[in-house]
Amino acid sequence: MSRKTHKISLAAIAAGMVLTFAAVEGSGANAEDAEQVQVQTPVALVDETVPVFVAEEVVQPLPEITEEEEAEPEVQEPAPTPSAGSLREMIAKVEAPATLSDELECLAGAVYFESRGEPIDGQLAVAQVVINRADARAFPSSYCGVVYQRAQFSFVKNGRMPRINRGSSAWVKAKKIATIAHRGLWESQADDSLYFHAKYVSPRWARVKSRRATISTHIFYR
Repeated sequence: MSRKTHKISLAAIAAGMVLTFAAVEGSGANAEDAEQVQVQTPVALVDETVPVFVAEEVVQPLPEITEEEEAEPEVQEPAPTPSAGSLREMIAKVEAPATLSDELECLAGAVYFESRGEPIDGQLAVAQVVINRADARAFPSSYCGVVYQRAQFSFVKNGRMPRINRGSSAWVKAKKIATIAHRGLWESQADDSLYFHAKYVSPRWARVKSRRATISTHIFYR
């Protein structure tokens, strides 16, 4: 081997050693950086322990509102309660319904057939008895049930009410009195009565009842 070749070989060996040393130093630095990264990076958490945050405000689209829907709904006011100084005045202020429900038809029918010849206090008292019975456990729970209960009202024949003269003033008044009694617009002298009879009869059951009022030809009991 010539001197020149020998120098070249030594130079190559020296260069290789320098590169190797540099590579070793570089590896150590990278490992140290990796160790630092591992120390600084937090341990990953499972889903249950990581809260979810929404980065932006969530806005849900609103349905389109028409002009009709935007307008305020109409509130139906309850029928005003008339005030009166007497029952007669109350009757004058209350309107007779053009059409009646089945229940009010039965109540007005009882007033019409049982007491249309009586003074208005007596007619109201008959209506009050029907209402009291409908509220009492011992009787049917509706006006029609009370009126059509067997052997209670003499005007009911074979489970039917006779024909009403609907154009008469007596029927108009009966409808008004039924409305007043049903709405509780006037206090009746009958109070809590459940029974009544005409003066010209003397039923045995009256002996064990408490008399509440006598109005014209009718006596009322509890």
